[in-house]
Amino acid sequence: MNNLQLEIDGAIAVLTISRPAALNALNSETLEEIDAALTEIESNADIRAVILTGGPDKKGDAFKSFVAGADIGEMSTLTKEEGEAFGKKGNDVFRRLETLPVPVICAINGFALGGGCEIAMSCDIRICSENAIFGQPEVGLGITPGFGGTQRLARIVGVGKAKEMIYGARNIKADEAYRIGLVNNVYPAEELMPAAKKLASIIAANAPIAVRACKKAINDGLDAAMDDAIVIEEKLFGSCFETEDQKAGMGNFLEKDPEKKLKVVPFQNK
Repeated sequence: MNNLQLEIDGAIAVLTISRPAALNALNSETLEEIDAALTEIESNADIRAVILTGGPDKKGDAFKSFVAGADIGEMSTLTKEEGEAFGKKGNDVFRRLETLPVPVICAINGFALGGGCEIAMSCDIRICSENAIFGQPEVGLGITPGFGGTQRLARIVGVGKAKEMIYGARNIKADEAYRIGLVNNVYPAEELMPAAKKLASIIAANAPIAVRACKKAINDGLDAAMDDAIVIEEKLFGSCFETEDQKAGMGNFLEKDPEKKLKVVPFQNK
């Protein structure tokens, strides 16, 4: 891959977007490489958590930019039809990231603008460095957000704040992103990746089938009426009782043996 690095360490995959000369801006090739990496992650039953982050710039500054946006050079000459196709390509990849069976932690180091903010919002959990900057600046370029920004930002921070940021092309710093709920936590730059890996390890230590079922229940339930959402949860709750994880976990609890650990097994598609 030219613009992406995928490292797998046991149960944790680290996906690093790396276009140093373009501040990790997303072009078509990068989107295709992310899609290919997601295929590899999905095919590996041992992976239980993913970290998405941005690589250093050409001067080696690892905290200059997470993803500065979509590639303006590529977008500048698009026709209406080509623009729709480019938006669909980004939306398809980001939706796939959002619905990936395993949890995805986004470690945001630096600029997360336009497509950078949008790909971060497609992840389950967002943490950032103190120097992170978020925004949807598209109207200043004569376009709308095209990779889900008008939809996910309103769902995450509320309609009023989302409209303020999008209509005004207003960027916000890490402390405000935390205050409005766009990110879960803010860390000093040097503590960001250790914090992401620690959180990924905590997630990976839990029963993998149950974690995946929780993600599906939350995601599917958000798009349903409450009465229907409860049924989604009931069915996924019931499905856990067919797993070795449930038998081992509850068995260990009932035995009250602190020395025993929850036995987890690779997830199997059913």
